[in-house]
Amino acid sequence: EIQSTENAFAARRGTDGAVIAWGGERDGGVLPTDLELRDVVRIQATSKAFAAIRSDGTVASWGDQDAGGESGYVQEQLINVQYIQASSLAFAALRSNGTVVTWGTPHAGGDSAAVQDQLRDVTAIQASRHGARG
Repeated sequence: EIQSTENAFAARRGTDGAVIAWGGERDGGVLPTDLELRDVVRIQATSKAFAAIRSDGTVASWGDQDAGGESGYVQEQLINVQYIQASSLAFAALRSNGTVVTWGTPHAGGDSAAVQDQLRDVTAIQASRHGARG
């Protein structure tokens, strides 16, 4: 599997789920040294950041912080993730309990606070624009 941002690529190796990234550093082309990226089952990309689901359902993100590369403020919620979609500057993760976690640029969908109470029993998510290719 290979995904791309505007200026970088990330590939998932099938043998061990390791991630290899290359291209523009700000757009996710360089993996942070403190990021554990093994046993990855799926990668998704905004225009400037990547997110990866590990086999245990946790998520790692990297790249431009404003485009979803920084998920620390929702990291405790990023468990039992089954699927991720991406808009141009934000991610949405569907959890096994049917809830959705979002992060990234608020106007690009990274802030779902206004509808969070409605995001229950969700079975599928889809993004527009950039993320629709996933």
